[in-house]
Amino acid sequence: MRNILVIGGTGFLGTAVAHQLVRRCSSAKRNSKYAERATVGASLTLPTRRRERAKHLLVLPTAQVVEADVHDPSALARLMVGQDAVISLVGILKGGEGEPYGSGFARAHVDLPQKIAAAAKTAGVRRILHVSALKAAADAPSGYLRSKAAGEAALRDAGLDLTVFRPSVIFGQGDSFLTLFARLARIAPLFPLACADARFQPVWVADVAAVMVDSLLREESIGATYELCGPTQYRLRELVGYAAAVGGHPRPVIGLPPALAWLQAWAMEFIPNSPMTRDNIRSMRVDSVCDAGCRLAFGYNATALEVVAPTYLRG
Repeated sequence: MRNILVIGGTGFLGTAVAHQLVRRCSSAKRNSKYAERATVGASLTLPTRRRERAKHLLVLPTAQVVEADVHDPSALARLMVGQDAVISLVGILKGGEGEPYGSGFARAHVDLPQKIAAAAKTAGVRRILHVSALKAAADAPSGYLRSKAAGEAALRDAGLDLTVFRPSVIFGQGDSFLTLFARLARIAPLFPLACADARFQPVWVADVAAVMVDSLLREESIGATYELCGPTQYRLRELVGYAAAVGGHPRPVIGLPPALAWLQAWAMEFIPNSPMTRDNIRSMRVDSVCDAGCRLAFGYNATALEVVAPTYLRG
């Protein structure tokens, strides 16, 4: 596959995927043992609405950052021309209220996959990688999880060569999860926390990117859905306390009762870039953990959070 379109490629996960694709291509050129993989990552197209926000990707030798609105069907059709595969990474955590998903979730998680499927079929692009969410389901309690399930369904119904990835919360340099808690700890004397006992199984962004890129090389991944989790399950209160402590500002974590948690989330929805919404609370009613014995695909060993997090939380 010589040409790959990465939609959402300038974000947190997209940056890791782009670097992994370029690294795989470079390794193949240096080592004949990887000759069969040399075609992966040869040319990446990374659309973004504002090119200046993707300066960190302009240095990648095989990546082209282009200004385009991927929600515009005509722009998406132009981007698809000449592509061998599409990687769909767009995801948001705050999408507003309203049934069945919330307007923001509907646009990002449902409408966009539908447009991707239509544009890919028109352009003759069959290979699609799509990032969904762990525990996505049509009957899930939150608009976020329901919309992710609907996006998966739209791509499956299109009859493409699809591989779906369902990660738990993703951590790593530049994340909006552990980094957020570490930053809040600098100014907050304590953490009054909604859903303090909700469980997560965080997975390192580089592990997610590696599995995704490897799937491009594996025919058996077509039609498969892969759950992506780290090696350890944690309660939210443990993750918040850990991030604060490693960041140098240990703080007590106080779990809120459901009524107060709901009120807190509602109030935070009026704050730009708020760390909590009512839909987040609904999502956390379902533990974001993998089944017992779950392992990363293709023989990868999941990296422990404690190995990576201190490298970017400290300081």
